[in-house]
Amino acid sequence: MTSVEAAPGAAVAIEDVHKRYGPVHAVDGVSLTVRRGEFFGILGPNGAGKTTLIEMVEGLRQADSGSVTVLGSAPWPRNTALLQRMGVQTQASAFFTRLTAMEHLRTVGMLYGLLPDAADRALRLVGLTDRPDVRVDDLSGGQRQRLAIATALIHDPELILLDEPTAALDPEARRALWGVLRTLKSEGRTIVHTTHHLDEAEALCDRVAIMAEGRIIALDSPANLIRDLKAPTRVLVPADRITVERALAIDGADAAVLDGGEVVIETRSAGRVLIAVGEIAGLDAVQTRTATLEDAYLELTGSEHRL
Repeated sequence: MTSVEAAPGAAVAIEDVHKRYGPVHAVDGVSLTVRRGEFFGILGPNGAGKTTLIEMVEGLRQADSGSVTVLGSAPWPRNTALLQRMGVQTQASAFFTRLTAMEHLRTVGMLYGLLPDAADRALRLVGLTDRPDVRVDDLSGGQRQRLAIATALIHDPELILLDEPTAALDPEARRALWGVLRTLKSEGRTIVHTTHHLDEAEALCDRVAIMAEGRIIALDSPANLIRDLKAPTRVLVPADRITVERALAIDGADAAVLDGGEVVIETRSAGRVLIAVGEIAGLDAVQTRTATLEDAYLELTGSEHRL
């Protein structure tokens, strides 16, 4: 894969977009901008409107109103000039199922006018070099998912649109794909990515938009969303080393409860509390838990919108 110079301006610009399916308002007045070279995440529960929004960016669906601009052009009506510049992985990716993985990629590559070695590079990128001669319909679900991503990347696109790319991957394969995506971003590519994995969004994304019921309810960097939460740090101490009463007496402890075999202390003065805990109980086996993007997500959306 070659590096792409991150040009100024927006890779994707969405302004006051609406999309209805009968009485259902799937996308309800969404506006956002994805900068060139940015890794942008779209989060939300099933039915939030994420896939519909991505499909309008891809040019697969027409907005009822509002505007969508991709790399300076409108994707609808179907803009074939954009296809060479975009790489798309959908939740229901299409394959040449009777071909092997390598044959599938070489066929896709031919449609883009690529040489056969492009398929080798794409297979290597997603870690499928041990499966080139396996028929697509004999691949596991996770292997098909990786093949779908290879298909999206084979033509070296500027803009990469990934809809739940790690949904069927095991933890090891998921982390390996994170490395691939970080490399693509370092080359200057723009990535728009929907996911149910909040740890993934926190680890990879420059900014995230959180959607619920067709609307964006928050848009910022993961770090800023977590910081705005102002959530306490939790200090977990083995229960045989400290009582709840003793924990509550520590200067800076806001709350303390017994949870299984641990006393959980909530504090906004973690350093002071950890010093005191160390003096009382020692710090070996003591753990700390700080707020995550998942905490911010649940605070913003409420428990009824759990992923």
